Amino acid sequence: MGKQYKSLTDSDREFIKKQKLFYIASCSGKEVNLSPKGYDSIKVIDENALAFLSYSGSGNRTYSDAMNDGEFTLVFNAFEGAAKILRLFCKAKAVETKSEKFYEYVELFGQKEGVVRDFFEFSVYAVESSCGLSVPYMDYKGDRNELRDWAVSMDEKGKLREYDEKHFAPADLTNI
Repeated sequence: MGKQYKSLTDSDREFIKKQKLFYIASCSGKEVNLSPKGYDSIKVIDENALAFLSYSGSGNRTYSDAMNDGEFTLVFNAFEGAAKILRLFCKAKAVETKSEKFYEYVELFGQKEGVVRDFFEFSVYAVESSCGLSVPYMDYKGDRNELRDWAVSMDEKGKLREYDEKHFAPADLTNI
């Protein structure tokens, strides 16, 4: 049923592109953070690398865990078609606005520069696929646009960076 290997296959890459929902699990302290993610916010760069676009919103545990050398697991599963679960075991590196690579990712994702909080590069060291036979069929009805609309509105008002500074999760998780 399940198998583990070192790099994404072409089939895995196509599977990831088709998913409307995925999960990021991360940990660098006592707690494991698990967040569902949507939009067109993940891109496969090559067989061992992905880029993730992070919008402003709640805290930024992804950033904190990346800065504290945490472990990450990305999970993709089929809600339609053939059953499948794909887990990517990774390390993450934040790509902040000061970086030249940030602007390359803004272009890759077709985003407005001020709306994106940061990007993450996931370096995949293991891939695991399993059957996913217990995952239900579900119909995709569309994206919830509230987060993007809110980020665009805050950026247009010149208040998004201020919001990020006030609501940003600290990189130091030793007190959790």
